[in-house]
Amino acid sequence: QVQLVESGGGLVQAGGSLRLSCAASGRTISSYDMGWFRQAPGKEREFVVAIRRSGGNTYYADSVKGRFTISRDNAKNTVYLQMNSLKSEDTAVYYCAASDHTTALAAAAGYGYWGQGTQVTVSS
Repeated sequence: QVQLVESGGGLVQAGGSLRLSCAASGRTISSYDMGWFRQAPGKEREFVVAIRRSGGNTYYADSVKGRFTISRDNAKNTVYLQMNSLKSEDTAVYYCAASDHTTALAAAAGYGYWGQGTQVTVSS
């Protein structure tokens, strides 16, 4: 099975940018559809973005369209989340997840493997 480790979180001012990384080990990410979710204090975990294992199809939550970009480098076994024009409402713990079978990429239940999360804090 695959293990996932996120990095790249931190404190940034509104309007700034961050790039999160999700490094995988144990198995190659080319076997998985990959997603990013986030959870703010007191809120449910929510879908942010996902990318199919082929890399050809991506899916974004409306709240991040045009600002966030997901990409994958199968050779480095890493998935990235480039976040631009950050807003205070983007503040959350961001989780990387891997799925080997789901058709509903926006549903957390479809992912069997999760990282430990990385904190993103956007100050206004």
